[in-house]
Amino acid sequence: MIDTILFDLDGTLIRMSQDAFLEAYLKRLSKVFIGLGLNPEEAIKALWAGTKAMVQNDGSVLNSKRFWDAFSAYLKLDDSKCQACETACDDFYSGAFNEVKAIIEPTDVSKRVVHAMNEKGYNVVLATNPVFPFCAVESRLKWIGLDAYDFKHISYYTNSSFCKPNLNYYREIFTKIGKTPEQCLMIGNSPAEDMCVGGLGAETFLVTGYLESAGDFDISAYKHGSPEELEDYLLSFSNI
Repeated sequence: MIDTILFDLDGTLIRMSQDAFLEAYLKRLSKVFIGLGLNPEEAIKALWAGTKAMVQNDGSVLNSKRFWDAFSAYLKLDDSKCQACETACDDFYSGAFNEVKAIIEPTDVSKRVVHAMNEKGYNVVLATNPVFPFCAVESRLKWIGLDAYDFKHISYYTNSSFCKPNLNYYREIFTKIGKTPEQCLMIGNSPAEDMCVGGLGAETFLVTGYLESAGDFDISAYKHGSPEELEDYLLSFSNI
């Protein structure tokens, strides 16, 4: 019996184009790097090196350590300068990062479905790819009228040691929340990164509109629909 709902964030709860998000996000983050005395083009390359390191993480350390080790190695930063970068980025995610909200498609559907599933008694989890610190995830939730307390568990880079589409990312969540895959429904907008958990036995729902990493996937192979169709589907669930 399903008693736990896992939601992806970007492109799922937040209706936005990943390309538009990256353009707005990196434009503003570059200003932080300039303020730190870094070459912004090289710092963005270091950011991608750190992201790649997190995606390839084998679970031996947290994603945050993978990221900052790779970032500092790329730019040849000492520990003090790396710590200054981390502090400045955290300040950014709680401040100027919120200007990126302007690119998202306004919607009340996400807030309604999360609140509805909580009221029905389901465990609600935010299964966003853990490549950001908690403060960045918290800011993005506020863009759609949600907060951390709306979720039993949230994945972010200082509490996770794998990334999507590695199935160990999902195994890590299941262990932390004490659930089996069969008790869970994963809702996301990427066949590659979100629907893959179906291979572990979880139910899935693919949200259309802002599909990512669709490639050659046949979306008819998955239960799928618009955010409004997802809402109808979830509201049909019985109370627990």
